Amino acid sequence: MSLQTDIKSQVMEAMKAKDAVRVSVLRGLSAAFVNELVAKKMKPDSELADEDALNVIAKEARKRKDSIEQFEKGGRPELAADEKAELAILEKYLPAQMSEDEITSYVVSKKSELNPATEGKNQFIGMVMKDLKGKADGNIVKKVIDSLFL
Repeated sequence: MSLQTDIKSQVMEAMKAKDAVRVSVLRGLSAAFVNELVAKKMKPDSELADEDALNVIAKEARKRKDSIEQFEKGGRPELAADEKAELAILEKYLPAQMSEDEITSYVVSKKSELNPATEGKNQFIGMVMKDLKGKADGNIVKKVIDSLFL
């Protein structure tokens, strides 16, 4: 069963459990899947590949993280709490993310393998991001690389 089909079936389970937040998040994901299908010039009732579905979920999770940050800066902790609850639901569908320590050790080993001085910092960031796509938060990766290149 594909990830998209699994999420559609879980909408019904969440409705039966009367879990309004989960229903809302899963319905939003279903709509995002349809939008992605239309953007790829596919029929709305087609199915996304699991990799594409994970990309859509990751994009939705990034939106929640940005909202949490903005709400906390704006002094609205009650709205940030709502976004955190939605983010927790989305993160259940994403693969486990690498910790900052794991990212640091990976970047250090990659740096010793390659010579980023000749490659250029931006190319090095690109190569690391390509290797860690879906496994690590890009903001953390950028922060680690910036700290190593100071």
